[in-house]
Amino acid sequence: MNGIELLAARFAQVKQRGEKALIAYITAGDPSLETTAKLVASLDQAGADIIELGVPFSDPVADGPVIQRAVNRALANGTTLAGILDLAANLTNKVATPLVLMSYYNPILQYGLDQFCHDAARAGVAGIIVPDLPLEEAGPILAASELAGLAWIPLVAPTTDGQRLARIAAAGSGFVYCVTVTGITGTTQDVTGEIGRIAKEVRSLTELPVAAGFGIGTPEQAAAVARYCDAVVVGSAFVKLVEKQGKDSMKVVSELASQLKQALKG
Repeated sequence: MNGIELLAARFAQVKQRGEKALIAYITAGDPSLETTAKLVASLDQAGADIIELGVPFSDPVADGPVIQRAVNRALANGTTLAGILDLAANLTNKVATPLVLMSYYNPILQYGLDQFCHDAARAGVAGIIVPDLPLEEAGPILAASELAGLAWIPLVAPTTDGQRLARIAAAGSGFVYCVTVTGITGTTQDVTGEIGRIAKEVRSLTELPVAAGFGIGTPEQAAAVARYCDAVVVGSAFVKLVEKQGKDSMKVVSELASQLKQALKG
């Protein structure tokens, strides 16, 4: 089963259970790759349906201060994309939850587009999210990811107009990631204000599942947003716990994941 099929199967399982999916983000290498491995196992056990591993990069333009600090800690610890792919290969033999990599474009470009997609697929990674790469410049990596069987998960924002939304949705696979706010991750804006409109528009253009993210951190927010979509992405709330507890954060991260998942069971 390739990455696209793996994500489709996971969303089908969640839908069959009458639930909405929890997509949990953590920054790989914060505070170490060893801790990341334990956090992934904890999230898997706590009911996360998909886990995003953030690839640290020195200019994380889509991320707020919480994830920026996590990225800096991971980079200071020497975390590399190659190391994350090795970690993913080890994890996919141990956990059932599909792994998705969220990386800015530069680390992937430096690694080599074809080699990255090949190595990610061989490591068992299901899909990739590249938040700073516009569709108009994504042709080479789109072709490479399709050849490798990796899902290309596009982001759309409240500011994405209808015609461009149609092109983005047509190019995507796995799911469509709807940004709930106009801004960066971890914001305190109203996360339900635009998601209803965006999700409805995306659903009119594609049969891919719709996920909502940015600014969602509590079970109440997750339940409110889930009314409009198939999955909820939570990142900064988990990363903040890791920042406070470091290598001992597995228990608190697991507790939050369980609470969020419970809220998504309807």
